[in-house]
Parts: sequence; structure tokens; C-alpha cells
Amino acid sequence: MPLLGPQDPPAFEVLRAQARSPFLLTADHAGRRIPAALGDLGLDEVERQRHIAWDLGIAEVTRALSARLEACAILQTYSRLVIDCNRPPGSPQSIVTISERTTIPGNVDAQDADARVQEVFAPYHDRIAAELAWREREGLPTVLIAMHSYTPRFLDEDRIWQAGVLYGRDTRFALPVLAKLRESGLPIGDNEPYAVSEDSDYTVITHAERPGRMYVELELRQDLIADERGRDAWAARVADALEHALQARA
Repeated sequence: MPLLGPQDPPAFEVLRAQARSPFLLTADHAGRRIPAALGDLGLDEVERQRHIAWDLGIAEVTRALSARLEACAILQTYSRLVIDCNRPPGSPQSIVTISERTTIPGNVDAQDADARVQEVFAPYHDRIAAELAWREREGLPTVLIAMHSYTPRFLDEDRIWQAGVLYGRDTRFALPVLAKLRESGLPIGDNEPYAVSEDSDYTVITHAERPGRMYVELELRQDLIADERGRDAWAARVADALEHALQARA
């Protein structure tokens, strides 16, 4: 049986398709929708509003950044609790049964895992791949910018950073972004509070690092983008850092 019904929206939202900016923005955890067929996954509304379900504030920041850079942005619309679109399918973190000490009852026996991959995960990544393919045909250079947000406190640990610049083996673009953001004097994490790896990431690994495209993965602390003023400020700060890094690579 199909997972998504006629009442369910598409698995992604696209802003400024085929924009010619050198930047392509993605937001793997922008939405918190759950397909009607899955109900509420056994969670109340309070739990479904938490970071376990989505990256709070990142959809709005990505939209603002897309406008500032006149860049295409592709946003995932379903909750990471349905399937995490930044984890390899089949990995333990793809469809989690426990997240931040919270049991996800609807995932304990997820016999519809294949449908979640085919109807939520795959269409999102296929759309990213299609945009990249179009850009290659047009001869446009591309830097992939993966947008995320994180909680100021995770389990029992406070996060001191205001943002994090993440990367794997390819540091060509990330390090200039890190240097520019640190010019403000703000505490900016270097592969903190997370680090990119083959096990913990999918989007930048698949669409950028393996094929050799430049990229950076950015994490913004959620309390700093909780309102419009904060989101606009960080969109401006990030846009400036990205443009500076691009010029540094020219």
C-alpha cells in the first residue's frame, strides 16, 4: 500500500528552481509533517514540536537565505521521525525507535520502511540530483549548502557554540566560511556540535563530497533563530560568509 495518500503533500518544497546562483541550498529536516497513514507515530503534539521531529527555525532561515542569495533551495517537508533524510537508508539512525531518550512507538515495528524510503527519502534526494544535473548541463558551478539547526542543550550537555561549520574530507569551502564567521568573535564550532561522516550524513556526502563538489554543512543554534529578528540576522551573517568564501576560492 502507498504511504502517501492524496491528502499528503509532496516530500519536498522547491524555492527558485533553476536559479543561476552558484549556491544550492538544502534543508533535510525543515518539516515536521507525518503521513496520515502513520497517524502521530504514538507521540503527542508537544513531542512532535521538539527537535527530535525537525530542525526548528531552519526552514525560515533557509527561505531568507534563498532570497538573499537568489539561490535555489530544496526543503524536506516530512518529519525526521518518519525517515531521516540525512542518514543512509537502513542505518540505525534512518528510522529511529528512540530519539533523545524518547521512544517513538510508531517506529518500533516499522514494516513500511521501504515505503518511507521510496515515497519520502528518495523523491527529496532525486529532486536535489535533478537540480544538480540541470546545473551541470548549463555549465553552472555549484556549491552545496546544507542547512541544519541544533538545540542549545542536548541530553545533559550545554552547547556553547552559536553555530557550527561542518565538513568531511573536503575542506575547500568550509574552512573559509569558518574563518569568516569567526571574525565576528562569536563562538563558532569547527565540526562541532557534530562532524560530517559517512555514517552520520547522507546529503553532503552523496551530492557533494563523493562527486567532488564544494560544500559546507551549517548548524545554527535554535534559540538564536527562534524569532524573525534572529533568523534574519543569521541569514545575513551566513550569506556574507558564503559570498566571502566563494570570492576567496575564485
